[in-house]
Amino acid sequence: MVHISQEFQNKSILITGGSRGIGKRLAIGFARLGARLALMARSRAELDLTHIEIEQNGGNALRIRGDVTDPEQMAVAVDRARVAYGGPPDILICAAGLPGPLQGFLQTSVKHWTEPLQVNLLGVVHACRAVLPGMVERRRGKILVVTCDGGVAPKLHFSSYATAKTAIARFVEAIAQEVADHNVQINSFDPGPTYTSMTDEVIRAGDRLDSKVVAAAVEVRRTGGTSTEQQMKLAQFLASEASNHVTGRLIHVDDDLKKLRNAVLKPDAYTLRRVMR
Repeated sequence: MVHISQEFQNKSILITGGSRGIGKRLAIGFARLGARLALMARSRAELDLTHIEIEQNGGNALRIRGDVTDPEQMAVAVDRARVAYGGPPDILICAAGLPGPLQGFLQTSVKHWTEPLQVNLLGVVHACRAVLPGMVERRRGKILVVTCDGGVAPKLHFSSYATAKTAIARFVEAIAQEVADHNVQINSFDPGPTYTSMTDEVIRAGDRLDSKVVAAAVEVRRTGGTSTEQQMKLAQFLASEASNHVTGRLIHVDDDLKKLRNAVLKPDAYTLRRVMR
């Protein structure tokens, strides 16, 4: 049996939003495990900086400048990864995201409110549509979709962001059923509080947000939030064959990995329905 940390040697992983934040953290982590990475992001400068860090950690990555809101650009990214690595991606990690307008719904234009949904929700849809045909054809594949705050009440003035992230969890559940018989697993991955550019945006919008949310963001900026090691431990599991029995789930970084590895999961366990009490 291949050890989980050795399983990613030469596996190809496409990461959207891979140039910063959670996507960058996971990219560096999987590079250390020997994975062949394809990073997609809109900023060439950020892609170049992330590539340097990956090289410093002994890895390499294909840099793809593209926009997940454009299905044609997403398809091109998958094709470039296929050409570079001799086949379509083995693993897709959807980490591209925006906080959206951090202000009242009625104070936000329709365009401003819906634009983040193009990235946070439809970006995931386009990415899955682009990679799934190859995974279904080969009868194997893993998809991790980064979400957040799956088990807490909505926050004041986060309506666009919360709507997209909740919709993602339901989308993952629905698609998981469609591809389960093809040995493809897709799960929502909640990495916990983490210092990213979004943290700074929340702090800057402090006068419009709940004081507890702002205080939590300040604390995350001070401490860095959830450790990369803990996030990678869960990401490795969900991207490995050890999690073949786990699909269509909303998994939080603090969930019991031992239970996830060994248990026969009940239909409603670790799903969006767990927050609808």
